[in-house]
Amino acid sequence: MIKIQLIGHLGKNAVLHEVNGKQVLNFSVAHNERFKNAQGIAQERTIWADCAMWAPNSVGAYLLQGTYVYVEGVPFLDMYTTQQGAPACALKVRVTNVQLLNHGPRPEGKATGEGTSEGGGRGVPLTEDVTEELPF
Repeated sequence: MIKIQLIGHLGKNAVLHEVNGKQVLNFSVAHNERFKNAQGIAQERTIWADCAMWAPNSVGAYLLQGTYVYVEGVPFLDMYTTQQGAPACALKVRVTNVQLLNHGPRPEGKATGEGTSEGGGRGVPLTEDVTEELPF
């Protein structure tokens, strides 16, 4: 199995759907990559991952636009054709684990978890196994 780990911000609030009688939570995670091109000019690009989490319990209430998250899952590419007829692909992730990360001051009205960002530390795991009240 191939596993992917993402750290980034949610692009919009998570949306809960029902597919074949099972609940699936859909959300997108963005990561900004900064680099210098061959001419030494600073560049930035955003990489998006469309995420789906099966049987999410109450996780969706905490996955709001702008929330900083750590996501683990199985990656795959969705190949499609654009309206202009050009081939394209999108990164998709079947999520197995989500943790809310604390990244600077909490935005007004946004739910975030305790912990630290990329430097390690304790996050709040939000997996399919969550059965108790969340500690925040």
